[in-house]
Amino acid sequence: MRVVRLASEIDFTGWRSAARALRAEGAPPEAVVWTVERELFDLTPSPPTAAPANFTVPAAFLELAEQVILHRGPDRLALLYRILWRLEREPRLIENPADPDIARARDMAKAVSRAAHKMKAFVRFRLVEGAATETYAAWFEPAHRVTEAVAPFFVRRFTSMDWTILTPDACVAWDGERLLVSEGADPADAPSEDAQEELWRTYYASIFNPARLNPKQMRQEMPKRYWRNLPEAALIPELIASAQDRAAAMVAAPPRPPSDRVLKAALRHSRDASFGQGAPTTLEELEAGVQVCRRCGLWRDATQGVPGEGAHPAPLMFVGEQPGDQEDLAGRPFVGPAGQMFNRALAEAGVPRDRAFVTNAVKHFKHEARGKRRIHNTPDRGEVTACRWWLDAERRIVRPRVIVMLGATAALGVIGKPTPIGANRGQALQLPDQAQGVVTYHPSFLLRVPDAEAKAKAYAEFVEDLRMAGKLAGLV
Repeated sequence: MRVVRLASEIDFTGWRSAARALRAEGAPPEAVVWTVERELFDLTPSPPTAAPANFTVPAAFLELAEQVILHRGPDRLALLYRILWRLEREPRLIENPADPDIARARDMAKAVSRAAHKMKAFVRFRLVEGAATETYAAWFEPAHRVTEAVAPFFVRRFTSMDWTILTPDACVAWDGERLLVSEGADPADAPSEDAQEELWRTYYASIFNPARLNPKQMRQEMPKRYWRNLPEAALIPELIASAQDRAAAMVAAPPRPPSDRVLKAALRHSRDASFGQGAPTTLEELEAGVQVCRRCGLWRDATQGVPGEGAHPAPLMFVGEQPGDQEDLAGRPFVGPAGQMFNRALAEAGVPRDRAFVTNAVKHFKHEARGKRRIHNTPDRGEVTACRWWLDAERRIVRPRVIVMLGATAALGVIGKPTPIGANRGQALQLPDQAQGVVTYHPSFLLRVPDAEAKAKAYAEFVEDLRMAGKLAGLV
């Protein structure tokens, strides 16, 4: 039995060196014990000393292993060595998602990716009283050992601020020049509430949108284990309780008219649109222009036009087909059942919706009345082409590096010609404006798949497509 002692729980370099040597020796997985515990007075790791053989493994395996080693699962080290051992006889093993070992490793990697995303989203800094210089500190308990991996994100985001993030695993600190790593800390070491938290609660209450409330999804995206460190968490029960009444008031309220200046510009843009001139230069002008657009007849039966929303500029743009019933009433894209499916998949893919721009190829709801219900109708090519003028304007304003086309109608609006989803998903397409395109399913399609197994497969592919787009855009 071989015992390998690593320097730490996330000692990937030590694991990689030891695993190469063990495989070169021919040591089977069942004959190796991996540990980070040290014997008394033994301060160094003990990897095998045999010279590793000259062999290669797929780059995808190394990328997977670097993620998996951050997982808290006690079996992760043995699992990775077992996969490495099998790769010698099964060189394409990493490409088989149905294999139990690969499936387990990918699940671990996804969990680590989610933990990293949660840390980026839920760390809340507090002012350290009595410090020689203005310094901020935060306490956070990540689900997995991602602190050191995520630290560069905070360096980029808070470069001009001195800060420390305390976690049970490790502490990271930035002094404006260097990133320092030290041992884990205790919650008592973190500062208590400061004056800025009341401002944060005010901000959170003001941006809370009751029309998009989904308590189950909220708990998935903001698990209760993080609430005690979030100042805004105290507001959540009250905001949930009042959401239904506030959403009803929003739906009943008439759309707020744009300013005279914006309306005049919008009318000019709408009039000149037929000649390809006078394109809006801001999202405010574009939104007002969509409301008075008469380029096709869909405006007659719709409650209002629904322009895109989100970050601008944004590295990532999502384009759907058209507003649905709830979107038509709320005046915002992807807030209905398909929007909830979309948000869930984004969360699993680790893609932050608030850093992307979300819109539709067609800005008005096309439907037919059946009793009290309004049933969706797919826009025809003429309607998509007419509305492409607005979509192109959004692309010029938002300047995305990656555009995700959700369904065939979206692909028609972006690319200008029919683009089969099955033959084009899972790959990056080069678009004329130098952006990269990703074609995938529309979330509403996933809701309609009747077979449970087929639905699970399509949903998994959808999440993978979103993750790929997020990586291309630099958001994952």
